[in-house]
Amino acid sequence: MATARIVVSPEEPIATINPNIQGHFAEHLGGCIYDGIWVGEDSPIPNDGGIRTDVVQALRRLSPPVLRWPGGCFADDYHWRDGIGPREGRPRRVNLWWGEALESNAFGTHEFIRFCRLIGAQPYICGNVGSGSPAELRNWVEYCNFPGDSTLAMERGANGSPEPFGVKYWGVGNENWGCGGSFCPEDYGAEYKRFATYLPGFGDTELYLIACGPSGNNPDWTRRFFDKLGQGRRRRIHGFAAHYYCRTAGTATEYTVDQWYELLHRALLMEPLVIQQRAVLDGYDPDRQIGLIVDEWGTWHPPAPGRHPRHLWQQNTLRDALVAAMTLDIFQRHADKVVMANIAQTINVLQAMVLTDGPRMITTPTYHVYDMYQTHQGGQGVRARFEADEIAFPLAGEEARLPGLSGSASIKDGVMTLTVVNAHATAAIEADVFVRQAEWRGGSVVTLTDDDIHAHNTFETPEAVTPAEARSEANGAQFRHTFPPASVTAFRLRLA
Repeated sequence: MATARIVVSPEEPIATINPNIQGHFAEHLGGCIYDGIWVGEDSPIPNDGGIRTDVVQALRRLSPPVLRWPGGCFADDYHWRDGIGPREGRPRRVNLWWGEALESNAFGTHEFIRFCRLIGAQPYICGNVGSGSPAELRNWVEYCNFPGDSTLAMERGANGSPEPFGVKYWGVGNENWGCGGSFCPEDYGAEYKRFATYLPGFGDTELYLIACGPSGNNPDWTRRFFDKLGQGRRRRIHGFAAHYYCRTAGTATEYTVDQWYELLHRALLMEPLVIQQRAVLDGYDPDRQIGLIVDEWGTWHPPAPGRHPRHLWQQNTLRDALVAAMTLDIFQRHADKVVMANIAQTINVLQAMVLTDGPRMITTPTYHVYDMYQTHQGGQGVRARFEADEIAFPLAGEEARLPGLSGSASIKDGVMTLTVVNAHATAAIEADVFVRQAEWRGGSVVTLTDDDIHAHNTFETPEAVTPAEARSEANGAQFRHTFPPASVTAFRLRLA
Protein backbone atom coordinates (compact mmCIF):
# COMPACT_ATOMS: atom_id res chain seq x y z
CA MET A 1 0.00 0.00 0.00
CA ALA A 2 1.40 3.36 -1.05
CA THR A 3 1.73 6.23 1.41
CA ALA A 4 0.71 9.71 0.36
CA ARG A 5 0.27 13.20 1.74
CA ILE A 6 -2.45 15.84 1.32
CA VAL A 7 -1.91 19.39 2.58
CA VAL A 8 -4.83 21.85 2.64
CA SER A 9 -3.94 25.53 2.97
CA PRO A 10 -6.86 27.76 4.03
CA GLU A 11 -4.46 30.71 4.09
CA GLU A 12 -4.06 30.36 0.30
CA PRO A 13 -7.47 31.29 -1.15
CA ILE A 14 -8.12 30.84 -4.88
CA ALA A 15 -11.55 32.40 -5.47
CA THR A 16 -15.19 31.80 -4.64
CA ILE A 17 -16.39 28.70 -6.48
CA ASN A 18 -19.20 29.80 -8.76
CA PRO A 19 -22.13 27.42 -8.20
CA ASN A 20 -22.68 27.44 -11.98
CA ILE A 21 -19.61 25.20 -12.30
CA GLN A 22 -22.01 22.38 -11.40
CA GLY A 23 -24.44 23.31 -14.18
CA HIS A 24 -26.38 20.95 -16.45
CA PHE A 25 -27.46 20.66 -20.09
CA ALA A 26 -30.65 19.26 -21.65
CA GLU A 27 -31.08 18.97 -25.41
CA HIS A 28 -33.89 17.73 -27.64
CA LEU A 29 -31.92 14.57 -28.32
CA GLY A 30 -32.98 10.96 -27.85
CA GLY A 31 -34.82 10.49 -24.56
CA CYS A 32 -33.52 13.57 -22.77
CA ILE A 33 -36.62 15.75 -23.11
CA TYR A 34 -39.35 13.33 -24.15
CA ASP A 35 -39.68 10.46 -21.66
CA GLY A 36 -36.84 11.96 -19.63
CA ILE A 37 -38.51 15.24 -18.60
CA TRP A 38 -41.78 15.46 -20.48
CA VAL A 39 -44.41 12.71 -20.49
CA GLY A 40 -47.56 14.82 -20.90
CA GLU A 41 -50.43 15.47 -18.54
CA ASP A 42 -52.30 12.29 -19.57
CA SER A 43 -49.39 9.93 -18.90
CA PRO A 44 -49.81 7.19 -16.28
CA ILE A 45 -46.31 8.14 -15.12
CA PRO A 46 -46.73 10.55 -12.17
CA ASN A 47 -46.24 14.07 -13.46
CA ASP A 48 -46.76 17.71 -12.60
CA GLY A 49 -48.38 19.31 -15.61
CA GLY A 50 -46.63 16.84 -17.92
CA ILE A 51 -43.21 16.98 -16.22
CA ARG A 52 -42.06 13.77 -14.51
CA THR A 53 -42.19 14.15 -10.75
CA ASP A 54 -39.58 11.45 -10.05
CA VAL A 55 -37.03 13.25 -12.22
CA VAL A 56 -37.86 16.59 -10.60
CA GLN A 57 -37.39 15.14 -7.13
CA ALA A 58 -34.07 13.53 -8.05
CA LEU A 59 -32.63 16.64 -9.70
CA ARG A 60 -33.86 19.04 -7.03
CA ARG A 61 -31.73 17.13 -4.53
CA LEU A 62 -28.61 18.17 -6.45
CA SER A 63 -29.35 21.91 -6.11
CA PRO A 64 -28.69 22.41 -9.84
CA PRO A 65 -27.60 26.03 -10.35
CA VAL A 66 -28.23 26.41 -14.09
CA LEU A 67 -29.69 24.38 -16.97
CA ARG A 68 -28.79 24.94 -20.63
CA TRP A 69 -31.46 24.32 -23.32
CA PRO A 70 -32.61 23.53 -26.10
CA GLY A 71 -29.21 22.48 -27.46
CA GLY A 72 -26.62 21.69 -28.58
CA CYS A 73 -26.91 21.17 -32.29
CA PHE A 74 -30.70 21.18 -31.95
CA ALA A 75 -30.59 24.86 -30.94
CA ASP A 76 -29.34 26.03 -34.33
CA ASP A 77 -32.27 24.50 -36.16
CA TYR A 78 -34.84 25.45 -33.50
CA HIS A 79 -37.36 28.24 -33.97
CA TRP A 80 -38.82 29.25 -30.65
CA ARG A 81 -42.29 30.12 -31.90
CA ASP A 82 -42.80 26.42 -32.71
CA GLY A 83 -42.83 25.74 -28.95
CA ILE A 84 -45.39 28.24 -27.63
CA GLY A 85 -49.17 28.41 -27.66
CA PRO A 86 -51.67 25.54 -27.41
CA ARG A 87 -49.80 22.26 -27.81
CA GLU A 88 -52.34 20.81 -30.19
CA GLY A 89 -51.50 23.58 -32.64
CA ARG A 90 -47.72 23.33 -32.45
CA PRO A 91 -45.97 22.09 -35.59
CA ARG A 92 -44.24 18.74 -35.87
CA ARG A 93 -40.70 19.19 -37.16
CA VAL A 94 -37.91 16.84 -38.19
CA ASN A 95 -34.98 16.83 -35.76
CA LEU A 96 -32.23 17.49 -38.30
CA TRP A 97 -29.27 16.41 -36.22
CA TRP A 98 -30.48 13.55 -34.06
CA GLY A 99 -31.80 10.70 -36.17
CA GLU A 100 -34.54 12.64 -37.98
CA ALA A 101 -36.86 12.03 -35.04
CA LEU A 102 -40.16 13.87 -35.14
CA GLU A 103 -40.17 16.84 -32.76
CA SER A 104 -43.66 17.50 -31.39
CA ASN A 105 -42.65 20.82 -29.77
CA ALA A 106 -44.80 19.85 -26.77
CA PHE A 107 -41.87 20.97 -24.62
CA GLY A 108 -41.11 24.60 -25.41
CA THR A 109 -40.18 27.82 -23.67
CA HIS A 110 -42.91 27.82 -21.00
CA GLU A 111 -42.37 24.16 -20.18
CA PHE A 112 -38.60 24.68 -19.92
CA ILE A 113 -38.97 27.65 -17.58
CA ARG A 114 -41.40 25.70 -15.43
CA PHE A 115 -39.03 22.73 -15.27
CA CYS A 116 -36.19 25.03 -14.20
CA ARG A 117 -38.35 26.45 -11.42
CA LEU A 118 -39.37 22.99 -10.26
CA ILE A 119 -35.75 21.83 -9.91
CA GLY A 120 -34.44 25.20 -8.69
CA ALA A 121 -32.15 25.99 -11.64
CA GLN A 122 -31.55 29.24 -13.50
CA PRO A 123 -32.50 28.93 -17.20
CA TYR A 124 -29.77 29.27 -19.82
CA ILE A 125 -31.26 29.53 -23.32
CA CYS A 126 -29.08 28.86 -26.35
CA GLY A 127 -30.21 30.93 -29.34
CA ASN A 128 -30.28 30.05 -33.01
CA VAL A 129 -27.51 31.69 -35.02
CA GLY A 130 -26.98 28.93 -37.58
CA SER A 131 -30.39 29.04 -39.25
CA GLY A 132 -32.00 31.93 -37.38
CA SER A 133 -31.79 35.70 -37.49
CA PRO A 134 -31.00 38.53 -35.06
CA ALA A 135 -34.68 39.51 -35.16
CA GLU A 136 -35.80 36.02 -34.14
CA LEU A 137 -33.45 35.87 -31.15
CA ARG A 138 -34.21 39.46 -30.16
CA ASN A 139 -37.94 38.67 -30.15
CA TRP A 140 -37.39 35.57 -28.04
CA VAL A 141 -35.61 37.70 -25.44
CA GLU A 142 -38.48 40.21 -25.46
CA TYR A 143 -41.06 37.43 -25.22
CA CYS A 144 -39.28 36.03 -22.17
CA ASN A 145 -38.26 39.19 -20.36
CA PHE A 146 -40.26 42.30 -21.25
CA PRO A 147 -42.48 43.38 -18.30
CA GLY A 148 -44.74 45.79 -20.19
CA ASP A 149 -47.63 45.43 -22.61
CA SER A 150 -45.82 44.90 -25.90
CA THR A 151 -47.43 42.49 -28.32
CA LEU A 152 -44.89 39.78 -27.48
CA ALA A 153 -45.25 40.27 -23.72
CA MET A 154 -49.04 40.12 -24.01
CA GLU A 155 -48.69 36.94 -26.07
CA ARG A 156 -46.59 35.44 -23.28
CA GLY A 157 -49.35 36.37 -20.84
CA ALA A 158 -52.01 34.85 -23.06
CA ASN A 159 -49.94 31.66 -23.07
CA GLY A 160 -50.12 31.50 -19.28
CA SER A 161 -47.22 33.61 -18.01
CA PRO A 162 -48.14 37.27 -17.48
CA GLU A 163 -45.01 37.83 -15.38
CA PRO A 164 -41.70 37.96 -17.30
CA PHE A 165 -39.39 34.98 -17.00
CA GLY A 166 -36.29 37.07 -16.35
CA VAL A 167 -33.91 34.82 -18.29
CA LYS A 168 -30.38 36.09 -17.70
CA TYR A 169 -28.17 33.62 -19.58
CA TRP A 170 -28.35 33.57 -23.38
CA GLY A 171 -26.04 31.73 -25.73
CA VAL A 172 -25.47 33.45 -29.06
CA GLY A 173 -25.30 30.24 -31.06
CA ASN A 174 -23.84 26.81 -30.42
CA GLU A 175 -20.84 25.05 -31.97
CA ASN A 176 -20.81 27.60 -34.75
CA TRP A 177 -17.60 26.02 -36.05
CA GLY A 178 -19.72 22.94 -36.91
CA CYS A 179 -23.44 22.21 -36.67
CA GLY A 180 -24.12 25.85 -35.83
CA GLY A 181 -23.23 27.13 -39.27
CA SER A 182 -19.73 25.84 -40.15
CA PHE A 183 -18.29 29.33 -39.57
CA CYS A 184 -14.61 30.16 -39.38
CA PRO A 185 -13.77 32.25 -36.28
CA GLU A 186 -13.84 35.50 -38.25
CA ASP A 187 -17.23 34.81 -39.80
CA TYR A 188 -18.69 33.83 -36.44
CA GLY A 189 -17.16 36.96 -34.89
CA ALA A 190 -19.01 39.06 -37.45
CA GLU A 191 -22.25 37.19 -36.78
CA TYR A 192 -21.79 37.54 -33.02
CA LYS A 193 -21.42 41.31 -33.31
CA ARG A 194 -24.52 41.53 -35.46
CA PHE A 195 -26.68 39.39 -33.15
CA ALA A 196 -25.44 40.95 -29.90
CA THR A 197 -26.29 44.44 -31.15
CA TYR A 198 -29.98 43.59 -30.94
CA LEU A 199 -30.03 41.80 -27.57
CA PRO A 200 -30.95 44.24 -24.78
CA GLY A 201 -31.97 42.97 -21.38
CA PHE A 202 -35.56 44.29 -21.30
CA GLY A 203 -36.97 45.36 -17.95
CA ASP A 204 -34.80 44.68 -14.92
CA THR A 205 -33.02 41.68 -16.43
CA GLU A 206 -29.42 42.34 -17.40
CA LEU A 207 -28.44 39.77 -20.01
CA TYR A 208 -25.34 37.63 -19.75
CA LEU A 209 -24.43 36.90 -23.38
CA ILE A 210 -22.33 33.80 -24.06
CA ALA A 211 -20.30 33.38 -27.24
CA CYS A 212 -19.40 30.07 -28.84
CA GLY A 213 -15.81 29.08 -28.16
CA PRO A 214 -13.66 26.36 -29.72
CA SER A 215 -14.03 22.62 -29.98
CA GLY A 216 -11.56 21.45 -27.37
CA ASN A 217 -8.49 23.47 -26.55
CA ASN A 218 -7.94 25.50 -29.72
CA PRO A 219 -6.19 28.78 -28.85
CA ASP A 220 -6.10 29.80 -32.52
CA TRP A 221 -9.93 29.83 -32.74
CA THR A 222 -10.11 32.01 -29.64
CA ARG A 223 -7.53 34.52 -30.85
CA ARG A 224 -9.09 34.81 -34.30
CA PHE A 225 -12.58 35.29 -32.85
CA PHE A 226 -11.49 38.07 -30.50
CA ASP A 227 -9.37 39.74 -33.15
CA LYS A 228 -12.47 39.93 -35.34
CA LEU A 229 -14.71 41.00 -32.48
CA GLY A 230 -12.58 44.07 -31.84
CA GLN A 231 -12.52 46.27 -28.79
CA GLY A 232 -15.75 48.15 -29.43
CA ARG A 233 -18.13 45.21 -28.99
CA ARG A 234 -16.46 43.41 -26.12
CA ARG A 235 -18.82 45.09 -23.68
CA ARG A 236 -21.56 42.92 -25.29
CA ILE A 237 -19.86 39.63 -24.50
CA HIS A 238 -19.93 38.26 -20.99
CA GLY A 239 -19.04 34.59 -21.38
CA PHE A 240 -16.98 32.50 -23.80
CA ALA A 241 -17.79 28.78 -23.98
CA ALA A 242 -15.53 25.93 -25.07
CA HIS A 243 -16.69 22.31 -25.51
CA TYR A 244 -14.68 19.24 -24.52
CA TYR A 245 -15.67 15.57 -24.54
CA CYS A 246 -13.71 12.55 -23.34
CA ARG A 247 -14.08 10.15 -26.25
CA THR A 248 -14.24 6.61 -25.04
CA ALA A 249 -11.59 4.01 -24.42
CA GLY A 250 -13.41 0.71 -24.83
CA THR A 251 -17.18 0.97 -24.46
CA ALA A 252 -19.42 2.40 -21.77
CA THR A 253 -19.30 -0.80 -19.69
CA GLU A 254 -16.53 -2.92 -21.22
CA TYR A 255 -12.95 -1.75 -20.84
CA THR A 256 -9.60 -3.00 -19.62
CA VAL A 257 -7.68 -1.53 -16.71
CA ASP A 258 -5.48 0.34 -19.19
CA GLN A 259 -8.61 1.73 -20.87
CA TRP A 260 -9.86 2.79 -17.44
CA TYR A 261 -6.69 4.85 -17.07
CA GLU A 262 -6.84 6.12 -20.66
CA LEU A 263 -10.27 7.71 -20.18
CA LEU A 264 -9.23 9.30 -16.87
CA HIS A 265 -6.13 10.63 -18.60
CA ARG A 266 -8.34 12.26 -21.24
CA ALA A 267 -10.46 13.82 -18.50
CA LEU A 268 -7.35 15.51 -17.09
CA LEU A 269 -6.81 17.31 -20.42
CA MET A 270 -9.52 19.68 -19.21
CA GLU A 271 -6.91 21.34 -17.00
CA PRO A 272 -4.65 22.61 -19.80
CA LEU A 273 -7.79 23.71 -21.67
CA VAL A 274 -8.84 25.87 -18.72
CA ILE A 275 -5.36 27.28 -18.16
CA GLN A 276 -4.57 28.00 -21.81
CA GLN A 277 -7.98 29.32 -22.85
CA ARG A 278 -8.05 31.67 -19.86
CA ALA A 279 -4.52 32.82 -20.71
CA VAL A 280 -5.62 33.69 -24.26
CA LEU A 281 -8.69 35.48 -22.92
CA ASP A 282 -6.51 37.44 -20.51
CA GLY A 283 -4.66 38.90 -23.47
CA TYR A 284 -7.90 40.52 -24.64
CA ASP A 285 -9.64 40.84 -21.28
CA PRO A 286 -7.03 41.40 -18.54
CA ASP A 287 -9.69 42.45 -16.02
CA ARG A 288 -11.56 39.18 -16.58
CA GLN A 289 -14.88 40.78 -17.39
CA ILE A 290 -15.53 37.86 -19.78
CA GLY A 291 -16.05 34.55 -18.01
CA LEU A 292 -14.59 31.26 -19.24
CA ILE A 293 -17.33 28.66 -19.61
CA VAL A 294 -17.31 24.98 -20.62
CA ASP A 295 -20.98 24.51 -21.45
CA GLU A 296 -20.64 21.01 -22.91
CA TRP A 297 -18.38 18.38 -21.41
CA GLY A 298 -18.47 14.74 -20.38
CA THR A 299 -17.81 11.19 -21.55
CA TRP A 300 -18.88 10.02 -25.00
CA HIS A 301 -19.08 6.25 -25.53
CA PRO A 302 -20.20 4.17 -28.54
CA PRO A 303 -23.97 3.72 -29.02
CA ALA A 304 -25.49 1.15 -26.68
CA PRO A 305 -26.42 -2.10 -28.48
CA GLY A 306 -30.08 -2.22 -29.43
CA ARG A 307 -30.58 1.54 -29.16
CA HIS A 308 -30.76 4.20 -31.86
CA PRO A 309 -27.15 5.17 -32.60
CA ARG A 310 -28.04 8.87 -32.95
CA HIS A 311 -29.85 9.07 -29.61
CA LEU A 312 -26.58 8.78 -27.63
CA TRP A 313 -27.95 6.68 -24.79
CA GLN A 314 -25.13 5.18 -22.74
CA GLN A 315 -24.66 3.46 -19.42
CA ASN A 316 -22.85 5.28 -16.66
CA THR A 317 -20.28 3.42 -14.59
CA LEU A 318 -17.88 4.05 -11.76
CA ARG A 319 -15.37 5.15 -14.40
CA ASP A 320 -17.72 7.95 -15.50
CA ALA A 321 -18.11 8.98 -11.87
CA LEU A 322 -14.36 9.43 -11.53
CA VAL A 323 -14.28 11.47 -14.76
CA ALA A 324 -16.98 13.73 -13.30
CA ALA A 325 -15.18 14.12 -9.99
CA MET A 326 -11.77 14.80 -11.54
CA THR A 327 -13.29 17.37 -13.90
CA LEU A 328 -15.23 19.19 -11.17
CA ASP A 329 -12.05 19.24 -9.09
CA ILE A 330 -10.22 20.89 -12.00
CA PHE A 331 -12.89 23.57 -12.27
CA GLN A 332 -12.77 24.13 -8.52
CA ARG A 333 -8.97 24.27 -8.38
CA HIS A 334 -9.29 26.98 -11.04
CA ALA A 335 -12.24 28.82 -9.54
CA ASP A 336 -10.49 32.05 -10.49
CA LYS A 337 -10.76 31.07 -14.17
CA VAL A 338 -14.03 29.13 -14.69
CA VAL A 339 -17.47 30.68 -14.08
CA MET A 340 -19.81 28.03 -15.51
CA ALA A 341 -19.75 24.44 -16.78
CA ASN A 342 -22.58 22.25 -18.06
CA ILE A 343 -22.22 18.48 -18.13
CA ALA A 344 -23.77 16.72 -21.12
CA GLN A 345 -26.47 15.68 -20.56
CA THR A 346 -28.97 15.63 -17.73
CA ILE A 347 -31.14 12.62 -18.63
CA ASN A 348 -30.75 9.57 -20.90
CA VAL A 349 -28.02 11.10 -23.08
CA LEU A 350 -24.22 10.78 -22.77
CA GLN A 351 -23.00 11.29 -19.17
CA ALA A 352 -26.46 11.53 -17.63
CA MET A 353 -27.48 12.12 -14.03
CA VAL A 354 -30.66 10.10 -14.49
CA LEU A 355 -31.80 7.22 -16.70
CA THR A 356 -35.46 6.44 -17.35
CA ASP A 357 -37.28 3.46 -18.84
CA GLY A 358 -41.02 4.03 -19.03
CA PRO A 359 -42.19 4.49 -15.44
CA ARG A 360 -38.81 3.44 -14.00
CA MET A 361 -36.03 5.86 -13.09
CA ILE A 362 -32.55 5.39 -11.67
CA THR A 363 -29.74 7.71 -10.68
CA THR A 364 -26.22 7.11 -11.95
CA PRO A 365 -22.77 7.12 -10.32
CA THR A 366 -22.23 10.57 -11.88
CA TYR A 367 -25.39 11.77 -10.12
CA HIS A 368 -23.89 10.68 -6.81
CA VAL A 369 -20.70 12.63 -7.48
CA TYR A 370 -22.74 15.79 -8.02
CA ASP A 371 -24.60 15.09 -4.79
CA MET A 372 -21.30 14.64 -2.93
CA TYR A 373 -19.82 17.83 -4.40
CA GLN A 374 -22.76 20.12 -3.63
CA THR A 375 -21.14 21.73 -0.61
CA HIS A 376 -18.39 23.14 -2.83
CA GLN A 377 -20.99 25.43 -4.44
CA GLY A 378 -20.32 29.02 -3.38
CA GLY A 379 -17.43 28.00 -1.14
CA GLN A 380 -14.06 29.73 -0.99
CA GLY A 381 -11.68 27.58 -2.99
CA VAL A 382 -8.35 27.03 -1.23
CA ARG A 383 -5.12 25.38 -2.25
CA ALA A 384 -4.73 21.68 -1.64
CA ARG A 385 -1.56 19.76 -2.54
CA PHE A 386 -1.63 16.06 -3.29
CA GLU A 387 1.56 14.01 -3.05
CA ALA A 388 1.20 10.37 -4.11
CA ASP A 389 2.95 7.91 -6.38
CA GLU A 390 1.90 8.35 -9.98
CA ILE A 391 0.17 5.60 -11.95
CA ALA A 392 2.05 4.49 -15.06
CA PHE A 393 0.15 2.86 -17.94
CA PRO A 394 0.68 2.28 -21.68
CA LEU A 395 -0.88 4.77 -24.09
CA ALA A 396 -0.35 4.74 -27.87
CA GLY A 397 2.86 2.74 -27.52
CA GLU A 398 4.36 4.98 -24.86
CA GLU A 399 4.18 5.28 -21.08
CA ALA A 400 1.66 7.75 -19.71
CA ARG A 401 1.08 8.78 -16.11
CA LEU A 402 -1.82 9.76 -13.88
CA PRO A 403 -1.73 11.29 -10.39
CA GLY A 404 -2.48 8.67 -7.77
CA LEU A 405 -4.55 11.15 -5.77
CA SER A 406 -6.15 14.41 -6.90
CA GLY A 407 -8.91 16.66 -5.65
CA SER A 408 -9.92 20.11 -4.44
CA ALA A 409 -10.89 21.95 -1.26
CA SER A 410 -13.20 24.78 -0.27
CA ILE A 411 -14.54 26.47 2.86
CA LYS A 412 -18.06 27.71 3.48
CA ASP A 413 -19.80 28.63 6.74
CA GLY A 414 -16.98 27.23 8.84
CA VAL A 415 -17.00 23.83 7.10
CA MET A 416 -14.26 22.57 4.82
CA THR A 417 -15.17 20.31 1.91
CA LEU A 418 -12.24 18.23 0.70
CA THR A 419 -12.86 15.95 -2.27
CA VAL A 420 -10.32 13.29 -3.23
CA VAL A 421 -10.11 10.87 -6.17
CA ASN A 422 -8.02 7.70 -6.03
CA ALA A 423 -7.63 6.86 -9.72
CA HIS A 424 -5.82 3.57 -9.09
CA ALA A 425 -7.94 0.68 -10.33
CA THR A 426 -6.70 -1.87 -7.78
CA ALA A 427 -4.61 -0.24 -5.03
CA ALA A 428 -5.78 1.57 -1.93
CA ILE A 429 -3.73 4.62 -0.95
CA GLU A 430 -3.06 5.56 2.66
CA ALA A 431 -2.51 9.26 3.13
CA ASP A 432 -1.72 11.68 5.91
CA VAL A 433 -4.02 14.69 5.59
CA PHE A 434 -2.89 18.02 7.04
CA VAL A 435 -4.47 21.45 7.37
CA ARG A 436 -2.22 24.49 7.72
CA GLN A 437 -2.86 27.25 10.25
CA ALA A 438 -6.17 25.70 11.36
CA GLU A 439 -7.66 22.61 13.00
CA TRP A 440 -10.57 20.27 12.34
CA ARG A 441 -13.26 19.31 14.83
CA GLY A 442 -14.86 16.24 13.27
CA GLY A 443 -17.44 15.95 10.54
CA SER A 444 -18.43 13.35 7.94
CA VAL A 445 -16.87 11.38 5.11
CA VAL A 446 -18.74 10.02 2.08
CA THR A 447 -17.17 7.44 -0.24
CA LEU A 448 -18.26 6.24 -3.67
CA THR A 449 -16.53 3.08 -4.87
CA ASP A 450 -17.02 -0.58 -5.77
CA ASP A 451 -14.87 -3.69 -6.01
CA ASP A 452 -15.66 -3.83 -9.73
CA ILE A 453 -14.39 -0.92 -11.84
CA HIS A 454 -17.22 -1.63 -14.32
CA ALA A 455 -19.96 -1.30 -11.68
CA HIS A 456 -23.09 0.61 -12.62
CA ASN A 457 -26.72 0.94 -11.68
CA THR A 458 -29.42 -0.77 -13.71
CA PHE A 459 -33.21 -0.73 -13.57
CA GLU A 460 -33.00 -4.16 -11.92
CA THR A 461 -30.26 -3.12 -9.46
CA PRO A 462 -30.76 0.63 -9.07
CA GLU A 463 -28.51 0.99 -6.00
CA ALA A 464 -25.58 -1.17 -7.02
CA VAL A 465 -23.31 1.91 -6.87
CA THR A 466 -24.22 4.31 -4.08
CA PRO A 467 -22.18 6.40 -1.64
CA ALA A 468 -21.48 5.27 1.90
CA GLU A 469 -21.42 7.93 4.62
CA ALA A 470 -19.62 7.69 7.95
CA ARG A 471 -18.56 9.96 10.76
CA SER A 472 -15.10 11.48 10.50
CA GLU A 473 -13.01 11.60 13.64
CA ALA A 474 -10.65 14.20 12.19
CA ASN A 475 -9.55 16.36 15.10
CA GLY A 476 -6.60 18.69 15.23
CA ALA A 477 -4.43 19.51 12.25
CA GLN A 478 -3.74 16.01 10.94
CA PHE A 479 -5.43 12.66 10.37
CA ARG A 480 -4.73 9.52 8.38
CA HIS A 481 -7.16 8.02 5.89
CA THR A 482 -7.10 5.07 3.52
CA PHE A 483 -8.63 5.85 0.13
CA PRO A 484 -10.06 2.73 -1.53
CA PRO A 485 -9.08 1.97 -5.11
CA ALA A 486 -11.29 3.50 -7.83
CA SER A 487 -12.95 5.87 -5.39
CA VAL A 488 -14.30 9.37 -4.88
CA THR A 489 -14.25 10.64 -1.29
CA ALA A 490 -15.82 13.80 0.12
CA PHE A 491 -14.94 15.07 3.61
CA ARG A 492 -17.05 17.73 5.30
CA LEU A 493 -15.03 18.86 8.31
CA ARG A 494 -15.77 21.59 10.84
CA LEU A 495 -12.99 24.09 11.31
CA ALA A 496 -12.01 25.13 14.83
